[in-house]
Amino acid sequence: MSSYYKHHVFFCLNEREEKASRPSCARRDAQAMQEYAKKRIKSLGLSGKGEVRINKAGCLDRCEEAPVLVVYPEGIWYTYIDKSDIDEIIDSHFVKGQPVERLMI
Repeated sequence: MSSYYKHHVFFCLNEREEKASRPSCARRDAQAMQEYAKKRIKSLGLSGKGEVRINKAGCLDRCEEAPVLVVYPEGIWYTYIDKSDIDEIIDSHFVKGQPVERLMI
């Protein structure tokens, strides 16, 4: 059985209260990065059937490494800081097929 998408990406967008004991992805710009990734994938023509799907997710329970995203079917987890990290993941992993080791968790 094969995956419906070549890469299915889930961005954690969970938000906790500011004084919570664990960090949350939403407080580290995850929503903006998810939206950016979705637009970039579309602009590259990679959003069609069988290609790359960018989705929102609730808590993925990797809070201490926030913000995080996970790529299936590979099960590769990434952390990121800004658009340049998202661009590197897209350009290397999704376009060239080479996961970005420096951002993997």
